[in-house]
Amino acid sequence: MEDMLRVGVIASTHGIRGEVKVFPTTDEAKRFKKLKTVFLDNRPEPMILTIENVKFFKNMVILKFREFNNINEVEKYKGRDLLISREQAVKLGPDENFIVDLIGLRVVTDEGEDFGILKDVMKTGANDVYVINGNDGKEYLFPAIKSCILNVDLDKQLMTVHILDGLLEL
Repeated sequence: MEDMLRVGVIASTHGIRGEVKVFPTTDEAKRFKKLKTVFLDNRPEPMILTIENVKFFKNMVILKFREFNNINEVEKYKGRDLLISREQAVKLGPDENFIVDLIGLRVVTDEGEDFGILKDVMKTGANDVYVINGNDGKEYLFPAIKSCILNVDLDKQLMTVHILDGLLEL
């Protein structure tokens, strides 16, 4: 399991006073109002940034960090991830998981057949869709609904699925 979770990506600078536009990668962008610090993915060591101000504009979050006071100081960080520790993460409900924990799970069917590996999670309006690389080399899309995704066991790194009628023909 990853220790750090991505909550956004610095898309561009905003103005000349060191603010940045951030594309949120969290389900709830308003959570930035509650965050006091984030980590900037600045390999090899993440940099701790203190959030001074948060604004929202369209689908973006505009952040002002205490550590940056002008555009020149922050411009080089465009495209970098903003991360939080698991302790800062939102509390998950039953049957909820962080996407980063799902990627790479081995997928088996309810009949015990080894099916493939979970490659990605697509966010859609109705429900998430799991992208699974099948053992046959094909890519399959499974809706993240209870009748299809029967169990997720992070300890065993295993997801059990039920193949709905017609699902493999798509």
